[in-house]
This record gives sequence, structure tokens and C-alpha cells, in this order.
Amino acid sequence: MQVDHLIEKIAHALTRKPKLVVLIAVLLLIPSILGAVATRINYDILSYLPQDLPSSQGEQLLEDPFQMAATSMLIVDGMPAGYTNDLVRSIQEVPGVSNAVWLSNLVGLQIPADMIPAAFRDLFFSGDATMIIIQYDHPGASDETMDAIAQIRSLCNEACFLAGFSVVIKDTRDVMDSELPLFVGLAILLALAARAVTLESTVLPFVFLASIGIAVIYNFGTNFFLGEISYITKAIAAVLQLGVTMDYSIFLYRRYEEERTNYDDKRDAMAQAICAAFRSLSGSSLTTIAGFLALCFMRLTLGRDIGIVMAKGVVLGVATVILVLPSLVLLFDKQIDRHKHKALLPSFHGVNGFVLRHRRALVVLTLLLVLPAYYAQSHADIYYKLDESLPKDLPSIVSNEKLKEDFDMATSHFIVLRDDLTATQMSEIEERMENLDGVTSVLSYHAMLGTGIPDFFVPEELRQMLRQDGWQLMMVNSSYEPATDQVSAQLDEMQAILNDYDPDAMITGEGAMYRDLIKTAAVDFNVTSYISIAAIFLIIAVVFRSLTVPAVLVATIELAIFLNQGCSYFTGAQIPFIAPTIISCVQLGATVDYAILMTSRFQEELRSGKTAKEAISIAADASDASIITSALVLFCATLGVSFVSSIDLIGAICIMLARGACISALVSIFLMPAILLVCEPLFNKTSLNWRTTPPQRTAPHLPWKKRAQV
Repeated sequence: MQVDHLIEKIAHALTRKPKLVVLIAVLLLIPSILGAVATRINYDILSYLPQDLPSSQGEQLLEDPFQMAATSMLIVDGMPAGYTNDLVRSIQEVPGVSNAVWLSNLVGLQIPADMIPAAFRDLFFSGDATMIIIQYDHPGASDETMDAIAQIRSLCNEACFLAGFSVVIKDTRDVMDSELPLFVGLAILLALAARAVTLESTVLPFVFLASIGIAVIYNFGTNFFLGEISYITKAIAAVLQLGVTMDYSIFLYRRYEEERTNYDDKRDAMAQAICAAFRSLSGSSLTTIAGFLALCFMRLTLGRDIGIVMAKGVVLGVATVILVLPSLVLLFDKQIDRHKHKALLPSFHGVNGFVLRHRRALVVLTLLLVLPAYYAQSHADIYYKLDESLPKDLPSIVSNEKLKEDFDMATSHFIVLRDDLTATQMSEIEERMENLDGVTSVLSYHAMLGTGIPDFFVPEELRQMLRQDGWQLMMVNSSYEPATDQVSAQLDEMQAILNDYDPDAMITGEGAMYRDLIKTAAVDFNVTSYISIAAIFLIIAVVFRSLTVPAVLVATIELAIFLNQGCSYFTGAQIPFIAPTIISCVQLGATVDYAILMTSRFQEELRSGKTAKEAISIAADASDASIITSALVLFCATLGVSFVSSIDLIGAICIMLARGACISALVSIFLMPAILLVCEPLFNKTSLNWRTTPPQRTAPHLPWKKRAQV
């Protein structure tokens, strides 16, 4: 009762000073925008791997003490040695570059190429092309490394090709920065179009959009306290928040329209609508929040990044609907009423009649769909290599292909070993590594001395690159692509060799980190799916005081999720590794409300004395329009991103979200009424107060309201 009284006071205060409320909301945008601008964006998905993995620990050693946090390879094609040597010197002077290694660092330009030891000649030369190895002071996705890559590119001519994972990250960032305004703009336009069709006012969609836009900016501004967010979160958070929270705005306005017939003062009507919206939205948003928060249990901390930002977005969306939207509606109330038109949504009464007449057949169809849908979604083709999601004409992708073609280098493994291994042991390790299938070259301090170069001739900078603080570094180049079974088997063989000499040795680099990513993602999918199902099951169980109702509702939406992910299997499309995990949580959390909406109305009509068939007919007729409009906004907002994005990882996630909204809506409209009607006797036997209204507390008296005289 104290909470209700507080909400009443807040509602009364908000409706009396709408201009002041809007002014405060606008002023709060200033720190929010500053916070959003100051929030760092992380473009390195591999950095979200658990830090207790050997590949992650090896990356830490590369950064400190080796000062080799990131590495790239620069191919110079058909240029004279003098040009390459001058280029190496210029690159070494670039801020953020720790070293640039070429043969001039090792043996000098005065030695003829045919006198250079074969091991190094094959590593640095291929036909008319030569390769420079570049190391950076900072991690591959840092701003310093990104700036360094940009400067290196400015030093190069068209005969130079800069390759490596850090360069891929740089191009990913550039593409994202150029496309993000298009993402948001198209999502806004399509969402407005969807609402223009489904709402009775031309002005109202813009009012809703203003409220949601404020919530989105607040959400991105508060990301500052997280330190950084991933580029995936940046790309989809605003779109998802728009699609998911639009329903909250509609609920408030619908309730306001109802209350206007009961009160002389529209401010009192809005105050009553605020109280009702708070009670309803604070509960209904829990399933969506639970779906997002389930992502926080991923070992790949990217999930925590997305989960926290999106859950926070829903909370801020609800808060904005309660606190800001009422003032916007009151300020533009005349314009909203002046520009009204008929909604274009058709009636679904005929569809519902068909569904109820064939309810048993539809329930059987539902059961028959489960197994093939589950099989299809569990056998969808998944890719893990991030550059596969990028346009093939990007400079980094072109350069990586040239590195593979000219030097037979698709992956570089970095091995950190103890520095006290004997020369004999190192020779054996190097020989065994070179004999592995797919290995094209091995570079180490010992291998360099083995070419005949005296120790005292080795430049200090090169010595520091390969030996530091009791550790030594070995670089093993492979012709196998990362994130493949071939490179995984190769890594197993390498680890077996190392275990014979140094059990503490660690293998890192792109190949090892992708292998850990594959293992981590497989576990994360199962964990997050179970947690989201359990959390949403519990919420629905409390709402309906039943164990069977949540089981049926969750199972039905899970079928929609299986069908959504199974589409990729039937179409032969590859999907990014993160998509199944995101979809399983987000689609369940965001669209289970469709089922809850219909079930709540079904129960309401049963409690009023209707028969089960009458109740479900009314519930379906009353819910279908809301389900369609809700799904349509989410569909339009996410579909626009999939059209614009040239990054398949972003596009694939958004197309699956758009498709998932449609499938969940179709399942709710065509299958849910039949399932609810067939299962109603079970609900009655296994639920508390299923057909009877539980004792209600006395409604609070609102003395500041004035009843309209009828």
C-alpha cells in the first residue's frame, strides 16, 4: 500500500508539470550523450574469452613482458629492397609500434638473397614479394593500435598489403562507424511506418519515438559506468530497445484513452493510467529482463556485455514510459487527437474461428513439429571465424588472402616457453613442429642462431622480442585456416610435443583462441538456454500460480525458437556462433509476452463465468491485434539493420530476430488458442484459482481525482 500511495503521488506530480518534466528529461540527455561518446567500443570478440584459458594467459604474456600485444604482417610486392628497408624504418617510428622485423634487422641489406639461410629466406620472401612482421605496444583492438594501423597504411603504396587479426578489427570498426547511422535511421523509419499502420494517430508514433529515443540515449549514456561495450552491443542495442519497449508506450496510451471517459481532467486520467501502467509493466517486463540477464551467465563475457546493456535498456524504457511519456502525450494531446485515422489492421475473428474448430489437429501438428524443428536448429551450420562475416573486398580480407596465397600462412601460432630449455631440446621441438602437417615455418631465437648468426650479432630489439623474463617466444606459421578441425588437430599435436619438454608452455594466437571460442560457445548456449527457460518459467508460474501454464507457454515459444533457428538449416545458410545463444534468450524473453497476453485474457474471461470456448474466442480476438503490432515493430526495426549491414554477424543476428518475432507471433495466433483450449482442464486441476478470482485488496482511494459527471 505504501508503494501504491507513492506511485499515486508521483503520478499526480508528473501530470501537473508536464513542461518541467520534459525539460528535465531533455537536460538529462546532455550527460547521457557525453557518457555515450566517452564509452569505449571493443571490436575484439576474442578478448571476451575467459581469462583462465591458456590462450588468454598466453596473450597476457605476449603483452607483458614481450611487448607484443598484437602482430600484423605487411606484404610488399615487387618493390626494391631499398624501398622496403626505408618502409621498415618509417614503420618503426609510428607511435604504438614496438618493432618492425625484416631481414635488414637480421643480416643487413649487403648480404645477397641467395646467401641468406633458407629458413629465413622462405619466411620473409616468396617470389617477388617480401614480408615485414610488425608488433604493437598495445592490444589489437586498442585505439592506439588502430591509429598505428591507419598510419602504417598511409606510409604504404598500392603494392603493400597489411594483414593480420588487428587489421581485420580496424576494418570492422571503420565499417561499423560508417553504417551505424544507417542502422538506426532505417530502424526508426520502418518502426514509424509500422506504427503509422497500426495506430489511429499520425502524430502519436512520433511521440512514442521521442520517448523511446530518450530512453535509448539514457541507456547508452549509462554504459559509461561499464567502461566499454562490444560493437555487437552497440549495433543491436538501440534497435532491440526500440522494438521491445514500443509496446509499453502503447499500453500506457491505451489505458489513458480508457480513463479519459471517466475523468473530467485529462491530467487525472493520465495519473490513473500511470498507476495502472506501473503495476502492469513492472511485472510484464520481468520476462524480457530475465531473458537478457540470462546472457550474463555466458563464460564468453560478451554475453554479460549484451545482457546488462539490454536489461538496463528495458528498465530505462519502462521508467521513461512512466515518467516522461505521460508529459509528452499531455503536451501534444491536441495534435494527437487532430490527426487521427482508422487503423489498417484487419480482423482475425475468422482465423480464430478456424483455429478453434481444428484445435485438436493443430495441437497434433504442434507436437509433430517439435522433433524436426529441434533437429534442424541443432544441426544448423555455424561459423566462428569473424572475418567470414566481413565483405570480401575489404583491404584486410584481401591482404589476408594474399598472405595465404603467397606465403602459405593462414594462421600464426605463438608459443611461450621457459627460457631454460637446452639447445638440444629446442632443436627437437623445432624439428618436430616443422614436420607437422600444415606447418610452413618456425621462428624462434634458437632457430635464428641456428642459421649461423652469432649471438652478439643479434640486434637487442630482436633479442627482446623473442626472450624476456625467463620466457622465450616461438612463432609457428600454418597453412590451415583458424576455426577449423584441421587447425584444432594441429594445435593438439603441438601441445603434445610441448608437453614432452615444457608442460607449462602456452599456445596462443588466433588459432588457439578460436578453438577456445568454439568450446566456450557450445557450453554457453546450453547454460544460457536453461537459465532463461528456468527464470521465465518461474516468473510465469508466480503470475498464474501454476506449474502447467508456464510449461505450456514456454514450450510453445521454444518451438518458435526452434523453427526460427531451424530455417538456417533448411536454407543452407551459415550463422555466426553468437546468434543461437542471443536468439534463444532474446526471442524467448521478448516474445513470450505474446503468449502471456492471450493467456491472461483467457483466464480473465473464465473468471467472469464464460465457457472455455467462449473465453478463448474473446481472448484471441482481443490479443491478436496487439501481438501483430508488437511483432511488426520488432520485425521492422531489426529487418532494416539486416538490409543495411555489410557485416554478416550483425545482419544474421538481426534477420533472425526479425524472423523470430514473426514466427512467435504466428505460433501465438495459429497454435496458442488451440493449445490453451485443449489444455484448459489440465490448467484448472493444477493451478491455484484458475477459474476463480482470488481475494482482492481494496482499491486505493485517490482523493485528488475528480469523477466525471455522467
